[in-house]
Amino acid sequence: MPGSAGEASAADYRPLLFSVAYGMTGSVGDAEDIVQDAFLGLTRARRAGTTIADPKAYLTTAVTRLGINHLKSARVRRETYVGDWLPEPVVVPADDPGPAEHAELADSLSMAFLVLLEALSPVERAVFMLREVFGYGYPDVARITGKTEVNCRQIFVRARQRIAAGARARDSAPPPARRAEGKEFARRFFEAADGGDMVALLDMVAPDVVWHGDGGGKAQAAGKPLGGRQRVTRLLVGILRRGRLLGTSLRLAWVNGQPGAVVYDAEGRVVTVVELDVADGLVQAIRAVVNPDKLGHLGPVSDLARRPGPE
Repeated sequence: MPGSAGEASAADYRPLLFSVAYGMTGSVGDAEDIVQDAFLGLTRARRAGTTIADPKAYLTTAVTRLGINHLKSARVRRETYVGDWLPEPVVVPADDPGPAEHAELADSLSMAFLVLLEALSPVERAVFMLREVFGYGYPDVARITGKTEVNCRQIFVRARQRIAAGARARDSAPPPARRAEGKEFARRFFEAADGGDMVALLDMVAPDVVWHGDGGGKAQAAGKPLGGRQRVTRLLVGILRRGRLLGTSLRLAWVNGQPGAVVYDAEGRVVTVVELDVADGLVQAIRAVVNPDKLGHLGPVSDLARRPGPE
């Protein structure tokens, strides 16, 4: 993604800027706010008479530094988060002819990868993501983060060591040519789960598959990761069975570049988003976002899964 501004307008960089901000925060809403603040800063600078020779470089720098500041202020909230933390999902309907503006680059930021990035400090996260995900050279990374080039190299090596498992998570999103295959896999998987076909379902999950549920203390979700083929498949089948009794429906979708689905209630409100982490033809992990605070950008949110409030 690095390069000069060229002839394109600054608005053409919005997908890249959103992906940088989303990679920093793991939040769609916060990413949109950061991008908007960066554009406002550009407008103010131009109105003040400042010549911006490279709007892309200006905006990328602004978004990255705003993201670093956001993470520093959000650190305490993350440390006190209830249960499993998952990023806000970026969702594209499975039958969409092309990726949505926000999802075009965010596809490279799978949930697994974003969870791994949580282990890094804000500056480490910025350096690692700019270099690893977006392919910026060290001189550009240094300029964007305000660090020296030597320091950026050291930070990147340290960050890569801290999330050594990130290679598979980083490359887990299927390429466009294999999306039809992923869509078909997800269709068969959810049909088996919805129909309670345990034989077919067990053949599609890894022996050490893990379930991650993010309710944030506000919705019903597993309090900690749940592992094992039998336990995970039984949980999924049970959830879908209860959902059918309540009139829910399921629509296939791409979730952070991975096959998945969105579950809606009888009124068409979002109940949960489910991402399937597929590798070697098997589901390695299932991630379900139920926290209503992380679903509002997808439309009205259902109260089916909400925990009852204090009386």
